[in-house]
Amino acid sequence: MATMQNSYPPEYFRVIHPLHDEPEQKCSTEGLGHIAMTPAVRISLTVLRGYLLVMSGMLLYHVLDLAGMFHSIR
Repeated sequence: MATMQNSYPPEYFRVIHPLHDEPEQKCSTEGLGHIAMTPAVRISLTVLRGYLLVMSGMLLYHVLDLAGMFHSIR
């Protein structure tokens, strides 16, 4: 079996934890303006908003049902 000979010296990287690293300069977002939404993105966000509202309503109903608020309705 042939072995591969590597003539390149191994590279070593020094790993620095982000808390011990020098802070970076933050990008400025001033003057960027609004991003235009495509119709597909607008529909997707509307569907997501509706889904979250329905799930929140179902959670509220379940919590109120467990608390016994609907015992007189049944």
